[in-house]
Amino acid sequence: MYARAVAAITAALLGVAALLLPGSDARAGDVVGEHVLVIGHRGASAYAPENTLASIDRAARLGVTWVENDVQRTKDGELVVIHDDSLKRTTDVEQVFPHRAPWKVKDFTAAEIARLDAGSWFGERYAGARVPTLRQYMRRVEHNHQKLLLEIKNPELYPGIERQTLKLLANEGWLDRQHVAGRLIVQSFSADSLKIVHDLKPAVTTAFLGTPRMSDLPSYASFTDGINPSYNSISTGYVSAVHAFTGPHGRPLTVFTWTVNDAPTARRAARYGVDGIITNKADVVRAALQAP
Repeated sequence: MYARAVAAITAALLGVAALLLPGSDARAGDVVGEHVLVIGHRGASAYAPENTLASIDRAARLGVTWVENDVQRTKDGELVVIHDDSLKRTTDVEQVFPHRAPWKVKDFTAAEIARLDAGSWFGERYAGARVPTLRQYMRRVEHNHQKLLLEIKNPELYPGIERQTLKLLANEGWLDRQHVAGRLIVQSFSADSLKIVHDLKPAVTTAFLGTPRMSDLPSYASFTDGINPSYNSISTGYVSAVHAFTGPHGRPLTVFTWTVNDAPTARRAARYGVDGIITNKADVVRAALQAP
């Protein structure tokens, strides 16, 4: 294992050196992005309130196959789809429950959260949209024939959320061979959380959110299939280094970068060699990648 890791790092560094030579960026003038996945960040979040059913429906109408979401847990143990650990930014919780600051998700029951308006903050046409439970969300993703990049959010706040999430996915039919093979990726900023997912269900594809040092990539490759860094933290050399490693399913590690919302940046990311772009504006990114 050590010898293979050293060889992979050496190959990656040699590749980085070659990419830095004059004239080495041969792809710069080429058509790019033909094989880059476009993932709708929290659905179509530039056009509908993030992480709602309306948002993934809008993504479906835009022809976006892959959507990304965030999963947290209520006080009474229900998994819900919301990004922040507080309900304040994307719901009317301050008006409905004015005396319960700081309005943390974990301090409210599922029934209380179900009362909240999660759409009016975005626009009047979405008034009355709700924070979906993960079960509701999965059924809509299935109905839309979409694929899911599921983020376990703040796992340190919710002990056991990995097992609970996998159980719900199994109950909804999302851990069968068809779904696991090509319709589901579980990601997290927590390496420990991903290790738990990998240990509990090795067949599930996982991805680490962040930009680990190249010297640390061998350890990540033992439990994750992808590295998903922010766009401003990567380069052609870094993407090449990640691709030099093989993950637990015997495939090169992938790179999905976030959050890219304009055409020039999308094309630049594609030239870096990324495998996927996570975006609030999937239509803009897709058009940029398809342009000659």
